[in-house]
Amino acid sequence: MAKRKSGRDVHGIVLLDKRLGASSNQALQEVRRLFNANKAGHTGALDPLATGLLPLCFGEATKVSALMLDDDKRYQVTIQLGVMTDTGDSEGKIVAEMPVPALDDERLQACLQHFTGPIEQVPPMYSALKHQGKKLYELAREGKTVDRQPRAITIYELHLLSVDTEAGQLTLDVFCSKGTYIRSLAEDIGHWLGTCGTVTALRRTKAGMFDLEQAYTLQQLQAMDSEQLQNTLIALDAPLQSIPDACLSLEQAEKIKQGQRIAFNGGMVGQVRIYSPQAFLGLGEILLDGKLAPKKLFHLEDQAT
Repeated sequence: MAKRKSGRDVHGIVLLDKRLGASSNQALQEVRRLFNANKAGHTGALDPLATGLLPLCFGEATKVSALMLDDDKRYQVTIQLGVMTDTGDSEGKIVAEMPVPALDDERLQACLQHFTGPIEQVPPMYSALKHQGKKLYELAREGKTVDRQPRAITIYELHLLSVDTEAGQLTLDVFCSKGTYIRSLAEDIGHWLGTCGTVTALRRTKAGMFDLEQAYTLQQLQAMDSEQLQNTLIALDAPLQSIPDACLSLEQAEKIKQGQRIAFNGGMVGQVRIYSPQAFLGLGEILLDGKLAPKKLFHLEDQAT
């Protein structure tokens, strides 16, 4: 016998301002219970130490979450110089302490310039990357360290927001590509300055097209009634707006929903968003022969558009 669903079908994206101390999965489950949603996922974890923007995907929007993982991100980070921990942040065990050199403006600006643009970064041991089928943080908790290959990332912008020379703290604004580990960046900045460093505060302020100003705290969501909660849902095609759209007739849409390729005179080739006259259907690809092939279809009968 098929297992009955205990919740309801909810489709869309909620922007959460994650609180300090909560894991991303804990935050997801708390909001999921508010919506009584059957299916939910998040788009890139934030450490418990981190706060800020965490897009949550419900129902059919979970099919978009993998695409959102590739989005650029923006963070505000505070780095404590002169201290190094095993986790790269203040929740870890201190493994080294060093004097902090003079933090004059010229040296700080040279440091920021050095880390701006395409760079290579070694992922931290406390990460979800896998080595021989096991997550690195699991190995790290066992006291093991493995070689990690540098990965290409891009720091688009790196700005100094404040410096406390007496405390040896820097607060930076970081706009970066996917795959960037802010904890590793903090350590690398510390080393470049002739000392060491660890993250003491981290706040995500932007993810793809979404901004922290659009997000709700858990307390704000808890104070809403069901209609207000429904109104916080963002349509799942919102983060796909950079992809060209293909608008179909009812007849064409029915064929696409049945998995058929159709002739489409759109004058373009490549990935497209597919729409029927009534709704968003999903993603497709216009092939070199001019036909439109469905690639990822969504079932949004229960979603208000």
